Amino acid sequence: MKLNADFSRRVAVHFNDTDWVASPAAGVERKMLDRIGDEVARATTIVRFAPGSAFAAHTHGGGEEYLVLDGVFQDESGDFPVGSYVRNPPTSRHTPAAAEGATILVKLHQFDPDDRRQVHVNAQTRTEPVVPLFRDGTEDVRIETWAPDAPVKVDADGGCEVFVIEGGFVESSESFSRWDWLRLPPGSVLGGRAGPEGARVWIKTGHLKSMV
Repeated sequence: MKLNADFSRRVAVHFNDTDWVASPAAGVERKMLDRIGDEVARATTIVRFAPGSAFAAHTHGGGEEYLVLDGVFQDESGDFPVGSYVRNPPTSRHTPAAAEGATILVKLHQFDPDDRRQVHVNAQTRTEPVVPLFRDGTEDVRIETWAPDAPVKVDADGGCEVFVIEGGFVESSESFSRWDWLRLPPGSVLGGRAGPEGARVWIKTGHLKSMV
């Protein structure tokens, strides 16, 4: 499968305009944002776990990072409530589940093969305008809070992804609201304006240079 696999182009996916698709695990559904591959894939996905659902134990050969959007996500290492950002590096193994249900934004098979850093940040109660989540020589991952009607500018020289956690913004005359996703190619600049209620967004920059 190839979905939004041309990383030289701007791509926008609006949460309310896409359907949930069943996964191989009972009670687990997803909305695919981009994907190269089948069940083992380089992928960016919104995944919804019904209460009591789980995936079988598996190893992430290419790493996994996720942000908990709703509910409580779980595995052998503990419970991860809303606002938790987790990086499970290549070769890590777990059995994901959600006893009471959860929704996550997850990115798979996008790590440096030599990366072995485990990361866990709970950003839910953080109130600063920029909450750093992860940074290395290739990528910068963070949560930003934009004031109501504030102009927005994000350097996307190495590519950029923006996911709306709360609120909304306008870019290129297109409006983005809760759980919408925008990907800009390398060499871009995100220029826009926060909505009247402001916005809280997850941002990753710098990581798409090798994809074009």
